Amino acid sequence: MGKIKSKVVRKTANALLKEDLKFEKDFEKNKAILGKEMPSKRIRNRLAGLISRMKRQEEKAKLQMQ
Repeated sequence: MGKIKSKVVRKTANALLKEDLKFEKDFEKNKAILGKEMPSKRIRNRLAGLISRMKRQEEKAKLQMQ
């Protein structure tokens, strides 16, 4: 899989991150949080993967700032 995600996936991931959901950097936990609310497994998995990657990037940026 490449790192290119569709606009729909990126916009949805950013909108979900702005909500008060407890996303983490673990793919499996994010997948469980998204649950069966997503229209398909493929979209759910792509969102969970993108959100976990974004969380890891945020954590890495915080560590570099210190």
